[in-house]
Amino acid sequence: MRPGDHPEFFRLPPPEGRSRESSIRIDGEGRFWHDGRRVEHPGVASGLHAWIGRHPDDRRYILTNGYDWTYFIVDDVPFFVRALRVERDKAVLQLSDGSEEAWTPEDSRVGADGAVYTTVKRDALGGPYEAKFSRHAQASLGELLVEAPAPASRASRGSGPSGNDDGGGEGLPVVRIGGAIHAIGAKKTGFG
Repeated sequence: MRPGDHPEFFRLPPPEGRSRESSIRIDGEGRFWHDGRRVEHPGVASGLHAWIGRHPDDRRYILTNGYDWTYFIVDDVPFFVRALRVERDKAVLQLSDGSEEAWTPEDSRVGADGAVYTTVKRDALGGPYEAKFSRHAQASLGELLVEAPAPASRASRGSGPSGNDDGGGEGLPVVRIGGAIHAIGAKKTGFG
């Protein structure tokens, strides 16, 4: 049993002379920084991506390896979609922590900067989390983009092409995966 499996693990004080606050941050492109310098070592960066979680009490982002933990700063989102793979009737996301999961386009939205954001890790401890598509992953959406079906009328429509309310976001992307059409809505302020 690792210390992190104990129910009081996140309530223990930090080791003597240390703090639970850190200068580690993840920027809007998924790069880690420590004390103002970019984390260059690929193994360390990979480990940091795999250690992302949320504190169970205050829901702040933390890094934990099961033996110790610290708070860290998230500039935009904690996870990033590195790649997207299409398999028959689904699309699979490859995330920055090395995990994969099926993509739910209805849980996705376009941010003010044009980046696609999506909800991931619904069943993970501390989840769900928000992830941002990397430029590479977002470019791979091109093969899935289709023209949105024209609604009969705004009053009779009530929802986007996927059956979810899209807020009337004209010009927002629509993707086809298998035989299904899915609308990607506008990003709301805040997560969710």
